[in-house]
Amino acid sequence: MDKTLPGPDGRPRCRWCASAPEFPHYHDTEWGFPVADDRRLFEKLCLECFQSGLSWRTILGKRENFRAAFHGFDIDAVAAFGPADVERLLADAGIVRHRGKIEAVLNNARRAQELIAAERSLAAYFWRHEPPPGEHGFPQSASTSPTSVRLSKDLLKKGWKFVGPTTIFAFMQAMGLINDHAEGCVIREEAAKARAAFRVPG
Repeated sequence: MDKTLPGPDGRPRCRWCASAPEFPHYHDTEWGFPVADDRRLFEKLCLECFQSGLSWRTILGKRENFRAAFHGFDIDAVAAFGPADVERLLADAGIVRHRGKIEAVLNNARRAQELIAAERSLAAYFWRHEPPPGEHGFPQSASTSPTSVRLSKDLLKKGWKFVGPTTIFAFMQAMGLINDHAEGCVIREEAAKARAAFRVPG
């Protein structure tokens, strides 16, 4: 089945981006484009954790609320959150009020601090796991990959939470570690050009 549809300008886009009004801008400007900023990486991973079991539209629609609630996903600020902050977040109707996921974000901020201390940056760590081209087959044909499984296991070993292989695969798509735009989608080529110009953090 063709996985593209004409976008507002008539050029083909991934079919899923037409399924909600919040999606086209995210699809065209963020999804699949390489990211090297640690705060943005932490935000993307946290949002993928919150998305587990829910629709991405729900998370994207609440993203500004998440940013406000978690201090812009500043890693050090979130790592300093305590029990009172958990209760505050559980009372915040603007976000997903799931105790396990909220506590996982706080835990993961502390684990991120440890990882940055060991690896110099989250970006250096995650980009070291860039998979070989075509590892997961045709675009949008998989929800996990050998790399997402390995990366999930390594993060879990380091004490991270809510980072299963499916969540990590979605994170890899979002941060540009893989370009999973459909064949024929005009943004696939743009994401590929961005990756070619991207300097992998070391």
